[in-house]
Amino acid sequence: MGSNKKIKLFLFSVLTLVAIIAVAVYSSRFFVPSSLSAGSLVTEEVDHGPVLLSIHATGVVDSENEVLILSPGPGVIQSILAEPGTRVKKDDVILQLNTDGVRDDIDGIKDQIEVRRNNLERTRLNAQSTRLDLEYNEEVKKLKIMSLKSQLADQQQLLEVGGISPAKIDQTNQEITLAEKDLETLVEKNSIRLKQLKAEEQGLLLQIRMQEKELEEKQTLLQKMSIRAPSAGIILSISGKAGEKVNTDHLLVRMSDLTSFKITGSIEEQHAVQLKTGNRVVVNLDDEHLEGTVGNITPMVENKKIQFNIHLHESSHPKLIANQQVEIQVIVGFKEDALRIKKIPEFEAGQKQKMFVVEGNKAIKKDFTLGIIGDDYCEVLSGLSEGDAVIVEGLNAFRQSDEIELEK
Repeated sequence: MGSNKKIKLFLFSVLTLVAIIAVAVYSSRFFVPSSLSAGSLVTEEVDHGPVLLSIHATGVVDSENEVLILSPGPGVIQSILAEPGTRVKKDDVILQLNTDGVRDDIDGIKDQIEVRRNNLERTRLNAQSTRLDLEYNEEVKKLKIMSLKSQLADQQQLLEVGGISPAKIDQTNQEITLAEKDLETLVEKNSIRLKQLKAEEQGLLLQIRMQEKELEEKQTLLQKMSIRAPSAGIILSISGKAGEKVNTDHLLVRMSDLTSFKITGSIEEQHAVQLKTGNRVVVNLDDEHLEGTVGNITPMVENKKIQFNIHLHESSHPKLIANQQVEIQVIVGFKEDALRIKKIPEFEAGQKQKMFVVEGNKAIKKDFTLGIIGDDYCEVLSGLSEGDAVIVEGLNAFRQSDEIELEK
């Protein structure tokens, strides 16, 4: 008996609820107007254009190139003229190495060159004197041979008249032969001696040229002992202190080169899966927008953020300043020329939407599908055409309707 009462009570409750709903639906017809003024509606027109989806990131402007300055030679740091963090111009002196040792080397080389030049002059004078002696000796030998030959001619005439013996003529012939051999040997020795003198002169010239080259290198090194900035930049670090000894090629200065820049970006960890090398980025720089691409991505998470590098297309833009903080848009979705509509909060990507579209003097509810939900626009995949006016505000009371009359 008790169970029958419960069943009856349940059925009564259901019927009562159905009756209330029916009355509410029926009554609502009297409160919803049959038509609506078109001027009270807010519409968005479907058109063609780019659809861009980005994620927000921040960044810091860094120098793209780091310059390392090495010690040009062994020495002692005499003074440091620019501390880390200092902005320097091209050719500004950053630090000065002690030049006493190099100057002593230069003075020593100059003295050695002067000594060798004196030796060269003396060698040339000796060569000139020797050449004169050798030429004189040759002439003496030649004159002796001519004298013997003249004597032989006289003896041959005497031999014809019986005034001399044949043995005397043979003796003179032998003397001529010996004198000619002696002259030939002397000429050959003189040639060798002259070549020796020429070689000595060339050797001294070579030594002088080598020392002049060494002197030039030392003078260049002297200039390099003033460590200058190769370009405008910021000093990052200096390795060493005043009074400290350094060796050749010791790293002295690290500095940034301000001729071109890159950006070190930072993005929230939850967006890491969307961040890819090669992603297009837009850097908001005051009233300008610079484009670039994502470079290396640091795989480690620090403070719930991921670090990455950005390579700018205009890395030498005049508004870029080292250590400048910038806002970044990382483009993760982009359509160059898409059928699109202005973004509204109710839109969901890849799902069918139901909204009213103005057709003449009516608003017709239509189904349409969206693609990319961008920052400002949404891609329309199907259901709408270019020029359609989609009603986005003013129809809250007509949500259950499929068609509405519009009054102009």
